[in-house]
Amino acid sequence: MRLKIQDYRRKPFHPSQYVLDEGLQYAVELAIALGQPLLLTGEPGTGKTKLAYKVAYDLAQDKSAGVQFLSDPLSFYTKTTSAARDLFYTYDALGHFQSANIKREDGTALAKTGDFIELQALGKAIALSYPDPQAHGNLLGSLVVDGPRSTVVLIDEIDKAPRDFPNDILNEIENLDFRIKELDNREFKHHDTQRIVVIMTSNSEKNLPDAFLRRCVFYHIPFPPSDQLFAIAKSQLGLEEQISPQQEKVLNRLIEYFYKVREVAVRKPPATAELIAWLNMMGLPMDLKSDDLAAVQPLLLRNLSLLVKTREDLNAIRKWMNEEFVDWLG
Repeated sequence: MRLKIQDYRRKPFHPSQYVLDEGLQYAVELAIALGQPLLLTGEPGTGKTKLAYKVAYDLAQDKSAGVQFLSDPLSFYTKTTSAARDLFYTYDALGHFQSANIKREDGTALAKTGDFIELQALGKAIALSYPDPQAHGNLLGSLVVDGPRSTVVLIDEIDKAPRDFPNDILNEIENLDFRIKELDNREFKHHDTQRIVVIMTSNSEKNLPDAFLRRCVFYHIPFPPSDQLFAIAKSQLGLEEQISPQQEKVLNRLIEYFYKVREVAVRKPPATAELIAWLNMMGLPMDLKSDDLAAVQPLLLRNLSLLVKTREDLNAIRKWMNEEFVDWLG
């Protein structure tokens, strides 16, 4: 049997496709107005990380505030080994040591310490607020701008960091300054002519210290209700302007089925990302014509692996489909 190659890969996400509900929009605007970090929680797949791209994109289009934002966020992806310094800069001590040894052997001039230091997300944001950011030279890495910029900084999955990490960055985030000790304790301080919008994501606020939480605007993104999920699916599938009444009926029925799968799943309910991939394979936006799910039950079963990611969930949903699916259809 030969493999059949089809192309159902998702199109790259564009921030304009992000569906922003009223509560979340207000939380973003509140964080910007107060100059406080926005802390987002919510189950995986509810759009916490992508919100930073939406905010950066929208602010870059808006010239009314008299500042120019970068159109993409400066991102920091938290690890279990992250230290506070990593949010601002990294220093390649090993590379510096090896370079120094080589230079001594061949008699050439030693490289500068700054050649082995690169600013990271919040460090870049602070440096970009300077009237002439390019004066920082190699510290900005490959980032090139022709003047000061306001920025959105994404600190993703901050709950992954060691317990001390949030407390260690409290003052720096509040005051927007830091020092590089390897450069004779050189200080970088935010120029308040530019804005820095900090968005942090977490799968749970329970692991974060109270002192840290007090300094944040907090918003929990609930899993979208059916009408919002319908709007998200239309946007992600490119159906905003061309959906037919029948396609709308099919999409609504498949979303009903998706919610039932979430209800039956015992370990890991599928999220929005799984829904979009599954809808593509189910024949949307164009191919699936009937909203009679009984007629496409084999297709539903075949594509379950896109929705569920554990053996327990797969067994639970197969059991439900074999025993109760027809009754659920009514």
